[in-house]
Amino acid sequence: MDERPESFTSERRLITEPGRAARVAALAEPVLAGLGYRLVRVRISGSAGCTVQIMAERPDGTMAIEDCEAASRALSPVLDAADPIEGAYRLEISSPGIDRPLVRRSDFDRYAGHFAQVEMLAPIDGRRRFRGELGGTEGECVRLRSNDATAAENAEILLRIDDMTEARLLLTDALIAESLRRSKQGERNKEAPPPYRRKSPRPNEHQNAASEANRRATQPDGD
Repeated sequence: MDERPESFTSERRLITEPGRAARVAALAEPVLAGLGYRLVRVRISGSAGCTVQIMAERPDGTMAIEDCEAASRALSPVLDAADPIEGAYRLEISSPGIDRPLVRRSDFDRYAGHFAQVEMLAPIDGRRRFRGELGGTEGECVRLRSNDATAAENAEILLRIDDMTEARLLLTDALIAESLRRSKQGERNKEAPPPYRRKSPRPNEHQNAASEANRRATQPDGD
């Protein structure tokens, strides 16, 4: 598993789920953190025989099949014991995907320059939905350059992250190209052999070798 900074699993999600999904998230988050992953989102769909989707990620934003299997093995007994969902359900572990949700401050900074759609809890100037180019974070807010603003509206707006109900990337050619580049880079890192490092001599190794050579040179031949 990738080495990661301490803050990777400890960074708080600012956009979270309500109701049953929140109960599942509270159980899943520490289990995933213990495995080196972090929770992105929980979504519950259907009523009878519902599906509980838990979206998680590695430090590079991916989640391989082996990672999903490891997370599923660790989460299943925890969810079975706590029983946060009434009735039968199917557990599904997945990666965030290319058009991923944005839930932490670092998500908005990481994808600055890409386009996103944001849903707000309360309307701002009569609007709850905004689409535009991410400009990173500024304090507790995200700067968004709206691509659907009217001539009378300000194209740039600051949106408070705590007041968002949902934010996700929009699929664009640039986003797909970056995703492919990161994927190829990850494959190269896995396939590349470890860097060659010259073995350091043991303490006094050179000195001992030289002393032995001098001793042999000065030792008389024969008896």
